[in-house]
Amino acid sequence: MARFGPDDELRGARFVEADMTGASFRLVQLDGARFEQSFMPGAVMRGVDLTDADLDGEITGLRVNGVDVAPLVEAELNRRYPGREQARSADLAEQRASLDAALRAWDAHLERAAALGAVDEPVDGEWSTAQTLRHLVFAMDGWIRYGLRGIDHPFWYAGLPFTEYEPEVAALGVDLAAAPSFEETLAAHADRVAEVYATYDELAGTDVTVDAPRLPPWAPEGYTRAVHQSLGVVAREHWAHLQFVERDLTILQERARASR
Repeated sequence: MARFGPDDELRGARFVEADMTGASFRLVQLDGARFEQSFMPGAVMRGVDLTDADLDGEITGLRVNGVDVAPLVEAELNRRYPGREQARSADLAEQRASLDAALRAWDAHLERAAALGAVDEPVDGEWSTAQTLRHLVFAMDGWIRYGLRGIDHPFWYAGLPFTEYEPEVAALGVDLAAAPSFEETLAAHADRVAEVYATYDELAGTDVTVDAPRLPPWAPEGYTRAVHQSLGVVAREHWAHLQFVERDLTILQERARASR
């Protein structure tokens, strides 16, 4: 087992796709360390200093000083984003209203981003607003066009997948090197949103608790989700990524003020 101590110079080291399952860190300095697209289920931290730490991700079951924080975080996010809570509803009218609210919030964000000239500006390696919209198109293509509407070749050429799926998307006709204009991205997003609303109309009055006819190509084999859950991904993804782009836009605004 490899062992690193005080004589090893690891400042600025990069660990990419390294399997560190079961690794132990004791009296280690991690000031300013970044963990991106990393998996830490069951991680244990004792006596740690997390002053000003910033966490985004799946926090189900996360306990801080003995308190399960996930319900507290969810309640605060629902307070900040009215309508977000209904995104998981099995009632399509409630779910649709949640998407309505998310899209209104996105419109407000896009106005702010455009006013700052920041729609294409990423922050610390995160997606820009334009890239995030491309990812939302990719999600709608997979969950709605491919999964619920049964379209066999549904993917926009410039959609952005989640990182782990990047090696697979060429087979779907997606070009990771694509550079669509922001206007083209907006048009693709609006087109997909219109299809989502058409799907809500088509499913009205049907049993949406049954299993979806199929799931996106990246779904694990044997995995199932109800129709309303597949449809609800759209509202949930819009709320989740709105949170991220608003966070980054605030950072850009603060940097712009500081530079003046």
